[in-house]
Amino acid sequence: MIVDLHNHVLPGVDDGPSTELEAILLIQNAAKNGVTHIVATPHHRNGRFDQDINEIKNSIHILNLLIQEREIPVTILPGMEVHLHGELMQELESEIMTLADSHKYVLIEFPAQLIPQFTDSIFYELQIKGYIPVIAHAEKNTEIRRHPKKLIDLVNKGALVQVTAGSVTGANGKDLQRFALKLCQHQMVHFIASDAHNVHKRPFLIQQAYHVIQQKLGKELVTYFQRNAHHVLDGVEFETLQPRFLAKV
Repeated sequence: MIVDLHNHVLPGVDDGPSTELEAILLIQNAAKNGVTHIVATPHHRNGRFDQDINEIKNSIHILNLLIQEREIPVTILPGMEVHLHGELMQELESEIMTLADSHKYVLIEFPAQLIPQFTDSIFYELQIKGYIPVIAHAEKNTEIRRHPKKLIDLVNKGALVQVTAGSVTGANGKDLQRFALKLCQHQMVHFIASDAHNVHKRPFLIQQAYHVIQQKLGKELVTYFQRNAHHVLDGVEFETLQPRFLAKV
């Protein structure tokens, strides 16, 4: 069972597929990549897209019916990629969907260039209420690349980290590949996910990413990432590896 915790497969809700047909093609791509469970995470509060929980659930219900008709061996589950914003805590109970409707894990997107000053306080409030923040595509954040210790500090305070499969494989460039693998090597990553948007430019590459990690860092780390994703589906906490210091790269 391969679980993908971050992707944009729902049609017409963000910058993923425009139509149901495009969504089906992307889900078929996921199945060919070995994915069995997709947690759909449309962009929310990123300045372009705002989501409605009921609309997400309805879209997922329709997609699951369509893929069952086509006998595609994939199950779609609900989620969101929530852009970090000041009103997040006020919206948490009524407007934000947790990963796999776990009521535990919240996928958080940082701005591309920086870590907002209020990150620590919001992450602390989330955890006080029993939620666990998961930092989306951490390797792409400019401030994290310049100061990896800031990511370690967030992890040591209870945040989890997701890295993009395309960064691990080199599809997003050699610099991001090098940094993503460094983060994995230094035990600062908890999940690999596709962040898939479309078949042609941003497909599901999670199986290829696991292959690269196994070749370079060992099968045990692949098993760790896969098991962690299963725990998210179950909505349970799990023991993480202790992050190791990573100097600026």
